[in-house]
Amino acid sequence: MSLLKQIEQDFIKSLKEKNTEQLSLLRLLKSAIKNKSIELGADISQDQVIQLIKSEVKKRRESIEAYVSGGRQELADKEQREINFLQIYLPAQMSEQEIKTIIASTVETLDNDKKQNFGLVMRAVMQALKGSSDGQTVSRLVKEFLGQ
Repeated sequence: MSLLKQIEQDFIKSLKEKNTEQLSLLRLLKSAIKNKSIELGADISQDQVIQLIKSEVKKRRESIEAYVSGGRQELADKEQREINFLQIYLPAQMSEQEIKTIIASTVETLDNDKKQNFGLVMRAVMQALKGSSDGQTVSRLVKEFLGQ
């Protein structure tokens, strides 16, 4: 089943169950998908939907940091619940050990003069991962690997 159909089915289910928190989040997600589709002038692909959901998760992570630093834990908890719900629609994330293995193999393929360049290593690793891990985790692991 496509991701768009799954989102639509979950929207209808939430509507019937009167689950207001999920319903508002799914409305927001459907609206973002529709806006992206209009922006592109064509139907949105599965990969583009996944990127859009990742973007929404990233926004919520940033909000959590702001809420925690502002002493608003109840709002941070709400954002965390939204992240947990949105992650249902994302592909499974790789473990840190799997990411470390990919980092090591990717660095081995680079030229000697490029092995210590953080930006080049990150670009190569993110291409190898193809979205199966978030950038923050990969960045932290690459820095550890390079000893930075």
